[in-house]
Amino acid sequence: MPTNVRELGLTRYEPVFAEMQTFTRARDNSSADEVWLTQHRPVFTQGQAGKPEHIFNAGEIPVVQSDRGGQVTYHGPGQITAYLLLDLRRLGIGVRDLVCGMEKAMLQTLEVFGVEGYARPDAPGVYVDGNKIGSLGLRVRRGCSYHGLSLNVDMDLAPFARINPCGLTDVGVTHIADFAAVALKETEEVLLSALETQFELTLSRPDRS
Repeated sequence: MPTNVRELGLTRYEPVFAEMQTFTRARDNSSADEVWLTQHRPVFTQGQAGKPEHIFNAGEIPVVQSDRGGQVTYHGPGQITAYLLLDLRRLGIGVRDLVCGMEKAMLQTLEVFGVEGYARPDAPGVYVDGNKIGSLGLRVRRGCSYHGLSLNVDMDLAPFARINPCGLTDVGVTHIADFAAVALKETEEVLLSALETQFELTLSRPDRS
């Protein structure tokens, strides 16, 4: 069954979050999987393990409580957020496989741009030279995943200084633009191809004529 790709453009976090929940509640065994691509307007999202003290100064940026795992992170323009709405049972994978596959897809994407990244067994995500470049957050309901990953491409990193990203105090934050000339659209296509490979998906682009 093809996996539908939806390109949402620049969005507010809350409506997309609500739509993911609605989609996941309504789906059944015959529902196609989907991958949603978006850039969010500036927002801090707090995961289920989030601690208020990890937000130092939100200022004018809204803070939204999410139902994903993990702690606080920042979303903003110039960052690709890919939401993976997948039936894990149908794909024959577990949550750990999903996490590893997302990390590998981001690492594969970085490699295309000549950036050497790595994963950490103690802290999910993707890192370059001690700094975080890709984040993960998931929720699984009745064997189906939602939320997903965020990859920093070419963005304003300053808001990350207002938080302890993902609760980590020993790392900074970086983006691909620190290492290579990069275009967001091109990076999206590379990431989609990597996700397709990692999870053996057949992507369909119904939004395109």
